[in-house]
Amino acid sequence: MTIALRFLGAARHVTGTKHLVEIGDTKVLLDCGMVQGPRRIAEEQNRKLPIAAKELDALVLSHAHIDHSGSLPKLVKDGYDGPIWCTDATADMLRMMLFDSAHIQAQDAKHLRKRGHDYEPVYTAADVEQTLRLVRSKPYYEPFDVNDQLRVEFLEAGHILGAAIVVLDADDGHKQRRIVFTGDHGRKDLPILRDPDRIPECDALITESTYGNRLHETRPDMMAELGRIIEEEMHDGGRVVIPAFSVGRTQSVVMFLGQLIKERHLPELPIFVDSPMSTNATKIMARHAELFDDETKKLLKAGHNPFFFDGVRYVADVQESKSLNGQRSGVILSASGMCESGRILHHLRNTVGRREDCVLMVGWQAHGTLGRKLRDGQDSVRIYGEDYRVRCKVRAMGGFSAHADYSELMDASRHLVDRCKQVFVVHGEDEPAEAHAKRLIDAGFREVHVPHKHDRFELR
Repeated sequence: MTIALRFLGAARHVTGTKHLVEIGDTKVLLDCGMVQGPRRIAEEQNRKLPIAAKELDALVLSHAHIDHSGSLPKLVKDGYDGPIWCTDATADMLRMMLFDSAHIQAQDAKHLRKRGHDYEPVYTAADVEQTLRLVRSKPYYEPFDVNDQLRVEFLEAGHILGAAIVVLDADDGHKQRRIVFTGDHGRKDLPILRDPDRIPECDALITESTYGNRLHETRPDMMAELGRIIEEEMHDGGRVVIPAFSVGRTQSVVMFLGQLIKERHLPELPIFVDSPMSTNATKIMARHAELFDDETKKLLKAGHNPFFFDGVRYVADVQESKSLNGQRSGVILSASGMCESGRILHHLRNTVGRREDCVLMVGWQAHGTLGRKLRDGQDSVRIYGEDYRVRCKVRAMGGFSAHADYSELMDASRHLVDRCKQVFVVHGEDEPAEAHAKRLIDAGFREVHVPHKHDRFELR
């Protein structure tokens, strides 16, 4: 028998993570993410998954972000009925994320049908319900048997609440191999979250490379830069609209704004969190305070809630969201982070044409998304089927990213060079993935691959 890896998604691409572990005839899938980007390409790939659902024996999920979990209901709809293993906090986040995804698809279908298109969602809320019945959650640091051939342990990834570095001990009856999957590897000193754990010694490493050719700002610079941007935009008489991922990014920005106001680096200003999912994610995070870093725990102990404070308002319903059209100052945070769906589209439609307003990007923008088009400086963009000229300022802060940059990735893996026989660089577009692979080779790793989709490698 052989132990092998097959890469079915996020190979030379950032979204749609799917990596298959083969141990003889046993097949275990690591993540089952939705492809995000241009609608036609994403639709095609999300409707036809690259593996037959009934071939799989188990699934191990690194975290709840949609590009890692969003195709789970489609897999179940196609016939998968095995366990879905994840951390306890990921299980809580997963419910919210998948129902939101199903809701967005239902809304899209309704909108497209009104325009004469025959469109059915990839999956529905009923498929999500069936998926959640298969979830089996485990705490961090407690190894468990997926089956007789595979033992798994979750370590802290420091990316979003519940995110895990996945340690897999595979045994085909003749040899044992340790595989480590970084999932989305986080960063030290991010707000709220604990730092990533040290990657244990392993025979094979599957590492992300989202920022494999870039460096981030440090945390003090992040908070100061956010303060500078907000202050400048307030002087201009406009508002700041921040497209932000509901899980992690929104809470980090809100926490920083609260600290800046508390320490009088910013005047009191209205802050609106206009995303039902962001509101729910914040409540879930508040329930898992045991996973916060020491600094956030101290704030809570001192009586300062980093998420709920005077001046921040969580917008409840659609009418309240629409009323923000008349809000000409302050900060509006809304999802989705890549501006592909949700209430952010409504706010952008009322913002991009105003010279005094600012759109502030605080996260990764995949190729083909509206967020990427804005960040790349396109003169006009299409929103809800209509073209809008971009007159507002578009600014970006890379430091908020919950993905490690190339220096942090190297620091996290350099100690593995003596034992690790094979490294597989995934979850990065061509340029950052290739750049990170070269650094790994220069550091002394003997065999480094940047797989293409469907590539298969036997473990040595």
